[in-house]
Amino acid sequence: MRIHIVRLISKQVWKQSLQNKAVVFLLMILSLLFVFAAYTGWQDYKVQENNRIRHQMEVRQQWEEKPDKHPHRMAHYGYLIFRPRYPFSFFDYGLERYMGNSVFLEAHKQNTVNFSEAGFSTGMLRFGEVSTAVILQTLIPLFIFFLGFSCISAERENNTLKVLLSQGVKWKELLAGKIVGLLCLVSIVFFPVMLLSAFIWFSLAGFYTTVNEFSHLLLVTVVYLAYFFMICSICVMVSAVSSTSRSSLIKLIGIWLLFIVIIPRTAQAFGSFLYPAPSKIDFDTMVENELVKTGDSHNPNDIYYKGIKDSLLNAYKVKTVEELPFNYSGYIMAEGEKISSGIYNKYWKRQLTIYEQQNSINNSLVFVNPFQAVRNLSMALTGSDFNSYISYQEQVEDYRYQLAQLMNKLQMENISNKKQLPGEKPYTIGRDHWKELPDFQYRFISSRELFQNEAASGLSLLVWGVGLLFILHFISKKIKIN
Repeated sequence: MRIHIVRLISKQVWKQSLQNKAVVFLLMILSLLFVFAAYTGWQDYKVQENNRIRHQMEVRQQWEEKPDKHPHRMAHYGYLIFRPRYPFSFFDYGLERYMGNSVFLEAHKQNTVNFSEAGFSTGMLRFGEVSTAVILQTLIPLFIFFLGFSCISAERENNTLKVLLSQGVKWKELLAGKIVGLLCLVSIVFFPVMLLSAFIWFSLAGFYTTVNEFSHLLLVTVVYLAYFFMICSICVMVSAVSSTSRSSLIKLIGIWLLFIVIIPRTAQAFGSFLYPAPSKIDFDTMVENELVKTGDSHNPNDIYYKGIKDSLLNAYKVKTVEELPFNYSGYIMAEGEKISSGIYNKYWKRQLTIYEQQNSINNSLVFVNPFQAVRNLSMALTGSDFNSYISYQEQVEDYRYQLAQLMNKLQMENISNKKQLPGEKPYTIGRDHWKELPDFQYRFISSRELFQNEAASGLSLLVWGVGLLFILHFISKKIKIN
């Protein structure tokens, strides 16, 4: 393959396209859309993050300023956590609008993340949002198809294809030149968009980032470049094997609808049909029914916890709980928390298994549809995917359990076992103990875990890239001039 011939053909594609006023107009529209998407994403992140930080500080201040109380009352008073967002999520909203923004933490009870934006929105949200990733994933392929649907079929119709090939141009050089030319046209808007996104990301992160975080930006760029190469290759191949430009355009629009609309929606619906998940009410009912079977830690006469009481008295060789070297009620609350958390986590893991089975339908189709692979990788690298949400919920539950057990520990160590007489002041501990609860620190998914979760999507892009190169090599020997 002669590089200078490929370069010459790509320049021809470049010049012919830019001489078309419709193409220039579309480039301007896409550029404005990208600026709008980047600006709204930037502002949305700033507003939400500023609100989160302010409200979280207020919650912390209110917690620490609570007066002297009984620790168990503080455990039921609870704590409020607001979900932080990954700075790069302005690029790809992913599941952000459906994840919820805050969760209330209290003893003996696991609450869901509430106040998602989807819950306060109309049905129009289902049609999608204007984000940088959505434009790159859905509109840029349409733009490429518009540019390249006639790149070879038109030359066949105009009888200029015979002239090109008779002058010594090889099919491989012609196909490669057309693909490179289309990629260069896409690069007019793509690289400025990525530079703008990088600047916004660094500004949101306070112009401080780690090598690990910077690698996410580079990987996003590589993923979308690979995606555009696939789209350009498909476009050129369809145009090469089509007898007319009209049939080429119809085929490409059909491919776009199949890849972007039909397969993803069908996979999602099919997964939910094959593996139906219990509703929120059903899930809570199952947890509550099993909790009832294990007894009530707040009931001193409960049969199950009476057995714990007897074993404690035997172990410490005492006759009454008042003689124990720690607060008996605090110990029982801690045991009850272990039991209730264990039951909840058991059913939660079952629920996650169902969700994973539903998602497995979509994940298995990444080898059929590169759009789904790109979408999965884009969401994962910007921290707006399903796995990030699950990681957040698990960390919140760990923090809630830590809060409840800290209050139980304070009760065991600082509250007397002696029964209070009528009229006596209720047992309390000093407010300084509330500061012992550490702040919640959310840890985003590590790169290693991210790559493990999206190994299939990454492999899919590799298979598609190699496969398209092989197909290009094959059809370059089989395409007919007429």
